[in-house]
Amino acid sequence: MSSSQLKRQRMESVLDQLKQYTTVVADTGDFNAIEEYKPQDATTNPSLILAAAQMPAYQGLVEEAMAYGKKLGGTKEEQITNAIDKLFVLFGAEILKKIPGRVSTEVDARLSFDKDAMVARALRLMELYKDAGVGKERVLIKLASTWEGIQAGKELEERHGVHCNLTLLFSFAQAVACAEAGVTLISPFVGRILDWHVANTSQKSYEPLEDPGVKSVTKIYNYYKKFGYKTIVMGASFRNTGEVKALAGCDFLTISPKLLGELLKDTSTLAPNLSAKAAQSSDLEKVHLDEKAFRWLHNEDQMAVEKLSDGIRKFAADARKLECVLTERMFSAENGK
Repeated sequence: MSSSQLKRQRMESVLDQLKQYTTVVADTGDFNAIEEYKPQDATTNPSLILAAAQMPAYQGLVEEAMAYGKKLGGTKEEQITNAIDKLFVLFGAEILKKIPGRVSTEVDARLSFDKDAMVARALRLMELYKDAGVGKERVLIKLASTWEGIQAGKELEERHGVHCNLTLLFSFAQAVACAEAGVTLISPFVGRILDWHVANTSQKSYEPLEDPGVKSVTKIYNYYKKFGYKTIVMGASFRNTGEVKALAGCDFLTISPKLLGELLKDTSTLAPNLSAKAAQSSDLEKVHLDEKAFRWLHNEDQMAVEKLSDGIRKFAADARKLECVLTERMFSAENGK
């Protein structure tokens, strides 16, 4: 490397260096953050949409979604459901105006154990995207990585050509099942794995490469690359930039605006820790999981069982909060308020 190349690399932010090895995704529903950090893709979830929907800047989208729900009619519950689906798609369509890649839109977490309901809701979201002029290739449908969610993903990919992002992924069993289902992308969580270990073991801090969340994603990445799976590995849920830097080289990483800002200010030198070539020398062996084997192997991982159920409950709680916000605004006049 020449001295001028070295000087340029030293001046480059870690974020810019990371983009040379990994596709950077913004984990936010805030358009301003997306414009600032220029990610390839963006991910949303009920918690992020709930927060954004309460910001003054996005009230036009909320009003449009509520008007849509009322126009379709039906029971109050049906109107709210239709308004929320529309709101998710309106946010997604706006985000797509600001990024070159794809947006992830999440199916209601309360459907996480009902394969057919997840497929139906996903197809409904895709129909709304089509109405908004957005093609299938620009959307990832997010599903919880339950057995039912993984099988919904398999059906959506194979029968409907809908690309899926399997989220709330904490165990190796979940990752293997997703690979075998042939889904487009998985979101293994890093920070929430760290949270569990800090809360439930005697060790309260970890060096980045020893972080249990980092080690989990590294194992999954190496397994996928060693055995030629096409499913994209997108590390998610980061607690600090050390975790992000430790996973440089991973296919995709979805990062919050706060950490993107820190990476932009950091001018240290970054080298990739993960590569498809290095994965070939890992000692991992190929595994096949049917439903019974999946449930057993996943159940053997206490952390993954607890964090998956906790994650579903939290997303469901935020979905209910969003319903309450829209119910209050759509029907308060009828209640004499």
